[in-house]
Amino acid sequence: MARIPVHSVDSAPEPSRDALKALQAKFGKVLNIHGEMAHSPVVLNAYAALQQVIAEHGTFDAATREAIALVVGNVDRCSYCQSAHTLGAKAAGLATEQTVAIRDGSYQDDPRLAALLALVRESAGAVGSVEDSTWQAAVDAGWSDTELTEVSVHIALNLFTNHFNHLVETDLDIPAAPGL
Repeated sequence: MARIPVHSVDSAPEPSRDALKALQAKFGKVLNIHGEMAHSPVVLNAYAALQQVIAEHGTFDAATREAIALVVGNVDRCSYCQSAHTLGAKAAGLATEQTVAIRDGSYQDDPRLAALLALVRESAGAVGSVEDSTWQAAVDAGWSDTELTEVSVHIALNLFTNHFNHLVETDLDIPAAPGL
């Protein structure tokens, strides 16, 4: 059970309302995570700002962004984020079986993406550190310096949401990801 209630747009603190309205419009409802983040305008607006910067300046397509999120959610054992990003990954064109393979580290359908996800998995599990061989494998797979440095903000955003969900014990209000 969640430690804090889920705010609606009307019950949220005024400085959280615009971001919460925008997220409600994007997802069709106030998701539990967003309604809980609304308790602290700094939390909700920081989350929204990172999402906006990625949307405006990011280089990864939707499927790659969702795959990164699935890996980080798996490393962090965040059921909420693994479930949310399974839905996002499927909307971005990945099959259910691919989302499971991405989460468990067995994904090999696209060697280029697999190399990036290996780097993400290692980085998320080792506080940002990766072996030189993991970095080089991603470079050899065709990932640019821009992409390999950008991945850090995707990891950070997903660690942020994972940690938030663990902290407040967000209740799942979306379908659970297969295997959770």
